Amino acid sequence: MKRCFAVSVDLSSIFKRNVKTGSGRMALQEPLVLWFEEIGIADVPSVGGKNASLGEMYCHLNSEGIAVPNGFATTAAAYRYFLAETGLDQQIREILQDLDTSDISNLQKHGLEVRHAILSAEMPTALQTEILQAYDRLSEALPGGIDVAVRSSATAEDLPDASFAGQQESYLNVRGAASLLETCRRCFASLFTDRAISYRTEKGFDHFDIALSIGIQRMVRSDLASSGVMFSIDTETGFKDAVLINAAYGLGENIVQGSVNPDEFYVFKPTLKQGFKPILKKTLGSKEFKLIYDAGGGKMTRNVPVDPVDRKRFAI
Repeated sequence: MKRCFAVSVDLSSIFKRNVKTGSGRMALQEPLVLWFEEIGIADVPSVGGKNASLGEMYCHLNSEGIAVPNGFATTAAAYRYFLAETGLDQQIREILQDLDTSDISNLQKHGLEVRHAILSAEMPTALQTEILQAYDRLSEALPGGIDVAVRSSATAEDLPDASFAGQQESYLNVRGAASLLETCRRCFASLFTDRAISYRTEKGFDHFDIALSIGIQRMVRSDLASSGVMFSIDTETGFKDAVLINAAYGLGENIVQGSVNPDEFYVFKPTLKQGFKPILKKTLGSKEFKLIYDAGGGKMTRNVPVDPVDRKRFAI
């Protein structure tokens, strides 16, 4: 586990390895929560690919003057502790005993049962405490807390012969202790969507070989401006000297999910390094709508139409 800054750590949450006690309950011997400044790419088994990458960016880009919002991640140990402490591990195994993914009705029935069991389970006090203490620290003790993004990060998102990315849920504009804990349960439950269950079965993965880490990160008000996705190479040709950027108005989930037609930019790395104009090509997207915060509180986010004048402009 790396650290890019000196941090104070609650010693009660640092352990070597999780083990079962004589009563069958899991004794805490690994950290349940890690801050972005504590994790890097070597921690994929503990926090998944998404959170490991966030840790890398937080450690290396902030020092270069690129602001990466702070946050923390629950660990794979936290997920397994949640299952063991609540008895969900055994309950899920029993539910999936007669699973038949070739039968859609059977798959839907079993998936719904597993998700209902997870959402109905009371999160262990130790895990609740770790999450809420970290959230309070991230909020700098502001009453009511701050808005955060809550993202799922599976511990096996990208393997040579399988890709689990995009199968789990993420949530934006989450505020307050109760909402945060409920959203964390939803993230855990999303490891057992019908799609995820079917994919793991098809690829021959044991459902319990994969754990879920949850990233909790301070929200950026990109709904008031623009957001995007950047690839370090040309994704179509594999050309390594080009950076591909997709951008649109509002929060970035529409781009990630492919539900909006974004602007597209190709940036040439060598000329960028030399200080010259680096854009090889740019294409104007239609950008019909944008994702913003829902101030009404019923939903966390909602889509609204983009002004026709803004649609004819590049988002960045």
